[in-house]
Amino acid sequence: MSKHYALTAAKRDQAGKGAARSIRRENRIPAVIYGDKKEPVLISLPAKEVNIEYNKGHMYTNLCDMDVDGQKHLVLVRDVQLHPVKDVVEHVDFMRVTAKTRIAVYVPVRFINEDKSPSIYNKGTLNIVRHEVELLCGATSIPEFIEVDIEGKAHGDAVKISNAVLPKGITPVITNRDFTIATLVAPKTAAQAEAEDAAEAPVAAPEAAEEKEEDNKDEAKK
Repeated sequence: MSKHYALTAAKRDQAGKGAARSIRRENRIPAVIYGDKKEPVLISLPAKEVNIEYNKGHMYTNLCDMDVDGQKHLVLVRDVQLHPVKDVVEHVDFMRVTAKTRIAVYVPVRFINEDKSPSIYNKGTLNIVRHEVELLCGATSIPEFIEVDIEGKAHGDAVKISNAVLPKGITPVITNRDFTIATLVAPKTAAQAEAEDAAEAPVAAPEAAEEKEEDNKDEAKK
């Protein structure tokens, strides 16, 4: 079951940049509720509360019980616009959902049985390709995360979506291939580490090299 949080909104009559700026000056955020074959509703929300929920990192996967002037809406965030400099929320799009709504959402990945992976046991590295996977699921049953099993994985092995433990009724959006979520990488040898260090070492500028050579000659004369 999806987790819930609650917000209280007020209806707003005007749209547009001017109206949005006016709302933000009042420490509120313009937003809209749409979907479920109903008319969109323009709303405003307390900026502090919205930013707190956004910074928790769950707004795209947790349902919101929205109270708009006493009217209840079950909604899910579909888009958040941030200020380009301040990194605070400036606008939110909410979609109405029901128990019948199926939706594509990005869900975080957690890896299990790392202690049973020969690669990790032998100091290998888990190179994560996808921190999130896009899943098709019911709007009221969005998982907080999915577990991906790496038991038995050795150096060079790929961890695929088929290794994920998906709840019943939930499927990947990508269905035509068993895509990679992570790989197991062997630890670097001493020779490899030395070669990388040498490649990253700064190259002396010609002028600096010449000055160093002149200094050496002066020291030799003394």
